[in-house]
Amino acid sequence: MELHILLIFMIVSALVAIEVKDLLSSVIAVGATGFALCLAFLVLKAPDLAITQLVVEILCLIILIRATIRKDIPLAIEGRWIFNTVATVAFIVVFLFFAQLALKELPAFGYPIMAVVKRYLQEGLAQTGAVNLVSAVILDFRAFDTLGEATVLFTAVIGIMAVLRRPGRKKER
Repeated sequence: MELHILLIFMIVSALVAIEVKDLLSSVIAVGATGFALCLAFLVLKAPDLAITQLVVEILCLIILIRATIRKDIPLAIEGRWIFNTVATVAFIVVFLFFAQLALKELPAFGYPIMAVVKRYLQEGLAQTGAVNLVSAVILDFRAFDTLGEATVLFTAVIGIMAVLRRPGRKKER
């Protein structure tokens, strides 16, 4: 049920991002879509993807707000701050509500609910030789997944650095 609500919210926020007239509101709607996707990953029991999505979404939101804030200042000055404040508070309340629903669904510590996790706990030491099972899972069982996540995060950081760098030429000596 929560997943259906999140999917409907993502569709509506994507449509708002397309149809809204000012750029800043569109960027905020795109950010709402990305954060809802993060919550959907939590509902689907994929916290590693949720963390990666959250980091990338925050970095992309910073880039997009930085790129649009100078073009959209007159609309913010004309009295839209009340609407912007209400929309921001509403988004935070909805986000926290769904985050609470998703976090309630997590199993108690030490009680895995998926068969794969049980196999990791039972056979991890024998198969990998690593005493730290978290490291064994990340580096042995799910190495390609971890490499993909690291690549996504690295690309996001490089993108942020490229956008936020100061324009201009290097000083010649």
